[in-house]
Amino acid sequence: MSRRTAMTLASLVCAVVFGWSALAQGTYTKAYVADRIRKVEDGVDEFRDWAKKRGEDAKSRAESAQSSGKTSRRTRTSSSNTQARQDQAKNTKDELDDALGDLNRSTNRLRRKFDATDKWMETKVQVEQVVEDGRRINQVMVRGNYGTQAERYWGALRTAINDLARTYGVAPLGV
Repeated sequence: MSRRTAMTLASLVCAVVFGWSALAQGTYTKAYVADRIRKVEDGVDEFRDWAKKRGEDAKSRAESAQSSGKTSRRTRTSSSNTQARQDQAKNTKDELDDALGDLNRSTNRLRRKFDATDKWMETKVQVEQVVEDGRRINQVMVRGNYGTQAERYWGALRTAINDLARTYGVAPLGV
């Protein structure tokens, strides 16, 4: 390959790479992208609020039943089995809380970096982290049984994360 051909090829590759970046950056306005980030932030907040309220409700019901002495004979006779189930539920809850906490932190980091830059595409690395944290929640939700309300919150949040990912050209979460 001649030197001239190599230079032309290198120039063409640079033009394509920089042109693609400029095209992606120019496709959406910063306000549009900010709205996508806001939807993810709102979804995380709603899901975390639900999880917190669910934990408080369960604790309240357990304390109420215990203080009133309303436990079934089956519950009284199988306390070791009950303890194992409680431990499993606590571990599952902790896993979801941890995953939601990680997603909240990565979303907050994205917001800070996004607000500080003029070129929103520079925050692609932070979006990739948000999507990765979303994958972790997806795995926890698939393994656990959190009920229809949790599935609704997660479905809305997953959709918001996928919209944001597509905006940045990042592979979205699976269903």
